[in-house]
Amino acid sequence: MQLDRTFAALVDPTRRAILARLEREESLSIGELARPFAIKLPAVMKHLDVLGTAGLITRTKTGRTVAVRLAPKPMEEAMNWLRRYERFWSASLDRLAAYAEAEEAKAKARPDKTEENKT
Repeated sequence: MQLDRTFAALVDPTRRAILARLEREESLSIGELARPFAIKLPAVMKHLDVLGTAGLITRTKTGRTVAVRLAPKPMEEAMNWLRRYERFWSASLDRLAAYAEAEEAKAKARPDKTEENKT
């Protein structure tokens, strides 16, 4: 299933970082993509293979240079799937924000202990 491959690819922080770079840059060579990572080129290639299998990137070869681009369709499908469940976590986040605001109001309403000790 495409959704399973997408989420499996997104589990790894290196793959997410690769996708983030491709989101900022239209197209990068494999060497350019590999440069900021503290891993060897074969490891980067394996990450690119996983991203390619998930359909999250495309590769085109011009001469000896392989350019990598972001392929947004699988990510759009994952976001659509997540949106169906957004109402479940939105309510929890709303409750958390209300609780934090109430706690902040309580803290402001308490007399400052340092002021009490001065009198």
